[in-house]
Amino acid sequence: MDASVIVVGAGPTGLMLAGELRLAGVDVIVLERLTEPTGQSRGLGFTARTLEVFHQRGLMERFGEVTTSSAGHFGGLPLDFSILDGIHFSANSVPQWVTERILAEWAVELGADIRRGHEVVKVADTNDAVEVLAQTADGDVTLRAAYLVGCDGGHSTVRRLAGFDFPGAEPTMEMFLADIVGADLPPRPIGVRTPGGMVMNAPIGSGIDRIIVCERGHTPGPRSAPPPFSEISAAWQRLTGEDISTATPLWTSSFTDAARQVTEYRRGRVFLAGDAAHVHLPAGGQGLNVGVQDAVNLGWKLGSVLRGTAPEHLLDTYHAERHPVGARVLMNTQAQGLLYLKGTEVEPLRELFAELMTYDEVNRHLAAMVSGLDIRYEGGPEDHPLLGRRLPPRDLLVDGNPTTTHRLLHAARGVLLDLADSPDHQHTAQRWRDRVDVVTARLAPDSQGLEGARTLLIRPDGYIAWTDPGREALADALHRWFGDPA
Repeated sequence: MDASVIVVGAGPTGLMLAGELRLAGVDVIVLERLTEPTGQSRGLGFTARTLEVFHQRGLMERFGEVTTSSAGHFGGLPLDFSILDGIHFSANSVPQWVTERILAEWAVELGADIRRGHEVVKVADTNDAVEVLAQTADGDVTLRAAYLVGCDGGHSTVRRLAGFDFPGAEPTMEMFLADIVGADLPPRPIGVRTPGGMVMNAPIGSGIDRIIVCERGHTPGPRSAPPPFSEISAAWQRLTGEDISTATPLWTSSFTDAARQVTEYRRGRVFLAGDAAHVHLPAGGQGLNVGVQDAVNLGWKLGSVLRGTAPEHLLDTYHAERHPVGARVLMNTQAQGLLYLKGTEVEPLRELFAELMTYDEVNRHLAAMVSGLDIRYEGGPEDHPLLGRRLPPRDLLVDGNPTTTHRLLHAARGVLLDLADSPDHQHTAQRWRDRVDVVTARLAPDSQGLEGARTLLIRPDGYIAWTDPGREALADALHRWFGDPA
């Protein structure tokens, strides 16, 4: 074996997965087709859930001062995230190339092997391993690994070569995206509907304007190269009457409203994550958010199986947990596309949504949906309300010293968080001490409670696998998620 895991794609999803695998003690090679990062940034920040994920790995300090915002939108209609609480704001003004640089540095520090200029052209699952053929400037290279994960975007080569089914809705329109200088445009932060479509513009610093153009009736076709700026400026002028043809484009791109998802996230020894598994209209930065969460969900599970501390069927929970999340993202982005990309026929629907969103419960529901805060992997009405949800950010005292729930997860290990000083629970968890940390703590005086939970078992990805009170025995939950005791 050249590595335990080969990851294809060095975007945010692939780099996050590489770091997670290294934290799990697994050797990983990342293959990236491009010889250098593009420096382009379709995304300009990340949602509240990604912010939490980066905090739980101690990564947010690397970003420096980050501007957060409680403002969002659903289908172009204003959405207020402050109805949740202040910790659930999204980060903005962080270009995606910055996120990728920070994740790459982190993964390399942990020991990940990132190989650029490697274009994968063949994949073969031999039952006991996966073989990958990659073309490089120095000739073809064949690599073997126990598992392969395709994180290579919406046009995933791994998805095609491994034969994944990718059903969904065909694109009905093409949209343009560009960063330009010298246009001197008025801000249009959420998206302005015009008789012929939608336009959006936001200044992003250094005299640069980020523009998005959607012209109804513009049928998407295959493109082998980014759209010329002349095509984008002509569409902008038709929709707004403004001439931006003399501006200088830094880069241009296009995307569609196609909505597709693979039927299975795993085929044998090959997995898909991020846009390789699901493509959708980019609405509210959900693509990066769901891709990073795919990676964090899969990383510790692959690590556990490869270390021999968990049975292989743990890997099946990756599809079981993440496929419904991806399907929900497709659903809400398609709904948003109807609201702000279609014509006058949807005005009654927009008016109805605008009225409904004045109700706090509707605002809360939609804010939690688009930020990923409503995810619950398991649990029913009779279970504890925290079971299957992410561990909420809380301030703690451990032996009188302040810490946070985020810091407990920096090492990406399981955690038994005992808030009731229960010797029986601590004794049970000690049998899994090679992969689960036992932490006796109490909530800081000014910290909110945890829904009456006395003790919680937290997975390495930050999700709660067991609670006391609860219906399942602690030993059974430890067996299920962390394998046999040492």
